[in-house]
Amino acid sequence: MSVFATGGPCPCGSGTSYDACCGRLHRGEAEAETAEQLMRARYSAYAVGDADYLFRSWHPRTRPPDVFEPEQTRWRALQIHSVRDGRVGEPEGVVEFTASYESDAGPGELHERSRFVRRAGRWVYLDGEMA
Repeated sequence: MSVFATGGPCPCGSGTSYDACCGRLHRGEAEAETAEQLMRARYSAYAVGDADYLFRSWHPRTRPPDVFEPEQTRWRALQIHSVRDGRVGEPEGVVEFTASYESDAGPGELHERSRFVRRAGRWVYLDGEMA
């Protein structure tokens, strides 16, 4: 995992510090309580280079063998468009989002509807479709 300023703002855009927001999930000090919270933590894991968290938070049935490919993508912003279900105690949820990035090829956006399910009491990413 790359070093990220724990006192700095969280990449997920929550307005709180990384340490108090997604950092505690990445370190295993807390679990995501909702599908949206897991979506934000996964985005932040990409932004800070935390491949272990991405692996742990991906459903084993749909997880690729190489979860995190080192590339020159710099994740810049996350915008949540909608959340369907995925609250505390619910079995599944869908989060639609746009993630903005910059790469060697220039700026871009990833617009996806991600599906999340609860597995053994924890939220995990199941799959997504481009929106």
